Amino acid sequence: MTQKIVTRFAPSPTGYLHIGGARTALFNWLFARGHGGTFLLRIEDTDRERSTPEAEAAILQGLTWLGLDWDGEVVRQFSRSDRHAEVAREMLARGAAYKCFSTQGEIEAFREAARAEGRSTLFLSPWRDADPSTYPDAPYVIRLKAPREGVTVVEDKVQGDVTFKNETLDDMILLRSDGTPTYMHAVVVDDHDMGVTHVIRGDDHLTNAARQIQVFRGMGWDVPVFAHIPLIHGPDGKKLSKRHGAVGLEEYQGMGYPAAGMRNYLARLGWSHGDDEVFTDAQAREWFELEGIGRAPARLDFKKLEHVSGQHIAMMADEALMTELEAYLAAAAKPAFTNTARARVQAAMPVLKERAKTFPDLLEKAAFATVERPIVPDEKAAKALDDVSRGILSELTPQLQTVSWTREELEATVASVGEGHGLGLGKLAAPLRAALAGKTVSPSVFDMMLVLGRDEVVGRLSDATR
Repeated sequence: MTQKIVTRFAPSPTGYLHIGGARTALFNWLFARGHGGTFLLRIEDTDRERSTPEAEAAILQGLTWLGLDWDGEVVRQFSRSDRHAEVAREMLARGAAYKCFSTQGEIEAFREAARAEGRSTLFLSPWRDADPSTYPDAPYVIRLKAPREGVTVVEDKVQGDVTFKNETLDDMILLRSDGTPTYMHAVVVDDHDMGVTHVIRGDDHLTNAARQIQVFRGMGWDVPVFAHIPLIHGPDGKKLSKRHGAVGLEEYQGMGYPAAGMRNYLARLGWSHGDDEVFTDAQAREWFELEGIGRAPARLDFKKLEHVSGQHIAMMADEALMTELEAYLAAAAKPAFTNTARARVQAAMPVLKERAKTFPDLLEKAAFATVERPIVPDEKAAKALDDVSRGILSELTPQLQTVSWTREELEATVASVGEGHGLGLGKLAAPLRAALAGKTVSPSVFDMMLVLGRDEVVGRLSDATR
C-alpha cells in the first residue's frame, strides 16, 4: 500500500469497554501498526446525558492494559461541535442539505397516515425543494438531501459490496434545531478531518455506512475504506451479553489473563492466519490483513482463551511476567508482595509459569513463596502430617542443616531417609509439601527447597514437627 494508513477507535463513554469494542480497537491497531500507519483514539461523547468521565477513564485504562497505544492526543467529539455545525451549513450552501421546518407533531402525523395506508413510514419532508421565500420564521433542522433514486453501495472489505436502495434511506438530520450536530454527521466530519483512511468497526454500523457515504459525497470528500466486522457471540451462538459471563474488558483483567494472551485470543476471534493459534505481537502485526476477517460471527470460548493465556504466560520473560503479575494484584485489590515474597516468586518463576493458565493459577502455585511462618496446612495437607510422617521429617531436618544445597544432594538426602523407612520419594513428597507449602498442590518439593533456602526450609520443617 502506498497510501498512509490511518485508523481510529471511536468508543462512546457510556459504560464499560465491551470485549467486542476491545477487539475492534485491536484490529484497528494491528492494521495501522502493521502498515506503518497511525492509530487514533476518538471519544464519541456527544450523548451528554449518558457520557461519564468514569466511563471514559475505564476505556483509556482498558486500552492501556491491553497494550494498545494510540498516536497523538485523544480527540473528544463534543469539543468539535462548532466544526460539525460549520460543515452542515456548508452542505446547505452547496445544495447538499436543506432546512426543514416540520415539527415533531407533523412528522408523527405523516407516519401515522403512512401506516394507515400501508406505505413506507420513511419521512418525506415537504421542505426538501421548497422556495426559500416560503420559509417561516421558526426553528428548523438541517437535513441531508439524500438521493431518492438509485442505490448506494458500501464497498466493504469484509462483507463485500453491500447495496442499499436509496428509497430506503431517509434525509437524516445533520444539525438539530438547537444547533447541535447529530452523531451520524459528526462521525463523518471527524473521520475526514482526522484523515481516517480505513473505518474498521462492528457490522451493526453497516447501515450507518450507507448514510454516511452520502455525507462524504455531499461534501466532495474521499470515502474511506470500510471493513465491518461480525459481532462476537456467546458459546450458544447468541449475541454476547452478561448471561454468558464476563463481557467487560476490565473483568478479564480482573480474572488474571495476561494482556498478551488477551491480544492473541481477541485477534483470533473472527480473524485467522492459516492454522496459527498462538503467536506474538510481532507476528500479528506482520500477518494482519482485512482479507483474513471472516463474515460469520465469532464465538467466545473460555477454554481456548485459557489455553492461549497459558501459552503466553509460559512464553513471557520472567521479569515482564513479574511486572504484570504485580499489576494484576493491584487491579484485583489483592495485597502486594513483601520484598521477601517478591524475591522468592521471582526466583521460582521458571517453574511457576509452567502449566499456569491465569495469574490466579500462578499465584496458587506460588503460595509457598508468599506465605509466612508459621504455616497452617489446609485440611487436605494436614492429613499428610500424621505422627509417622512427622517422625520422618524430624529425622530429615538435621541432615538438611549440613547438606550441600543443590538439587542432586537434596534429592539424595531425602531418598536416603526415605529408604531407611522403606519409602520412596513419592511417599515423602506429600508430608514435605504440606510442611513447606501447607497445600497438596505446589511445585516440586525440591524446587521449593531451592527457592526458599536452607534456613527457611529447616524452619518450616521444625514448625511442622513440633
